[in-house]
Amino acid sequence: MRLLTHNLLSSHVRGVGPCGFPLRLQATEVRINPVEFNPDFTVRMIPKVEWAALLEAADNLHLTEVPKEPIQGYEHNEEFLRKMHHVLLEVEVLEGTLQCPESGRVFPISRGIPSMLLSDEETET
Repeated sequence: MRLLTHNLLSSHVRGVGPCGFPLRLQATEVRINPVEFNPDFTVRMIPKVEWAALLEAADNLHLTEVPKEPIQGYEHNEEFLRKMHHVLLEVEVLEGTLQCPESGRVFPISRGIPSMLLSDEETET
């Protein structure tokens, strides 16, 4: 699971509502998977990033070179875009868990795929 994916996921356990974001990330296996740099894609993703969630996830993974916020004119700053490309698209959590901050429900990550399936009792109706 890439950190871009993590930044978009939330818990839909019954009764949680908007408090199911961000999911707490705990990783037991992480790899860096090089991906071709695409500055246009990265520029389009920056406005969608929830920075507090990204910084928390990066901190949990001990990533040090994560920009603390978008910089003025980031669209034309290749160094900033490359850092964001790396953290959003190249850092991949292979094994670990995601935990709902409201309900405490734990979702496993196995082979890079988060399992967000809920039982019937957990789903919103």
